[in-house]
Amino acid sequence: MNVGTISKPHERLAEMLTREMAAVNTLIQTRMASEHAPRIPEVTAHLVEAGGKRLRPMLTLAAAQLFGYSGDHHVKLAATVEFIHTATLLHDDVVDESGQRRGRPTANLLWDNKSSVLVGDYLFSRSFQLMVETGSLRVLDILANASATIAEGEVLQMTAATDLGTDERVYLQVVRGKTAALFSAATEVGGVIAGATDAQVRALYDYGDALGIAFQIADDLLDYQGDSKATGKNVGDDFRERKLTLPVIKAVAQATAEEHAFWERTIGRGRQEDCDLDHALSLMNKYGTLEATRADAFGWAAKAKSELETLPEHEIRTLLRDLADYVVSRLN
Repeated sequence: MNVGTISKPHERLAEMLTREMAAVNTLIQTRMASEHAPRIPEVTAHLVEAGGKRLRPMLTLAAAQLFGYSGDHHVKLAATVEFIHTATLLHDDVVDESGQRRGRPTANLLWDNKSSVLVGDYLFSRSFQLMVETGSLRVLDILANASATIAEGEVLQMTAATDLGTDERVYLQVVRGKTAALFSAATEVGGVIAGATDAQVRALYDYGDALGIAFQIADDLLDYQGDSKATGKNVGDDFRERKLTLPVIKAVAQATAEEHAFWERTIGRGRQEDCDLDHALSLMNKYGTLEATRADAFGWAAKAKSELETLPEHEIRTLLRDLADYVVSRLN
């Protein structure tokens, strides 16, 4: 396949990193094996082989290559990042009681909640084994902090999701935990292992942070105005699941007493009727919160691109810029 003929930046990045990603996939297959518990590779393979863009491990490989890294520790770190991501997906599906992931039945539906939780724990343990093998205490510190931040973000989301007192500051904290923390850790450790300067590593961290936030805000907006075939979700799933995402938070902040009572009934108490989604959308349109959310997503994408300006000129840097544009292009 010719890189020049591929339109999507993550596909062009995958093509550029074909050899490294093959090594990552081989390492994942090797490390997800278990001599004594065959349920572990069964559950892991179901999710790993379901596809997905493998964006996070690619970010680690790309950051390392941007600085000319020639060792193999970036492969171990990319596999680490993917294991952490897969573990969180297994746990999330249990918490959310999900029945479908990437167009396939979830592991907790095919097996059970216990298997999903325990296999997720196993993958977290495997991820720490891999990161230790790099011999870098700084890398261990970054990924350990990211793992804690992810767990903290999930707990915060659980407590804030239906609380109408949740504001944009708390929302951003949740997004940084559940999405952006692993993006920023993925880019940061790639720079660290390649010997980038502290300022360059900080720029990689800030790029990953802003990219992850833009990615999640775009996802939350698409729930209300996306194409179901493209997103794999029905319009309004977040509303029906009482998730307080940015478009609703902005609408609640401007609501009259009557409108606030509507949000309290539908989101706060979960008492929803057939016409409630349409009314929710009308309120978001009334206050322009869908367009304001879109502007926020594009703002974070622009910040991600600006963080790349101090990094070495390289084809990978161009692809990382294009990737920031791509995560919000879905909103056009």
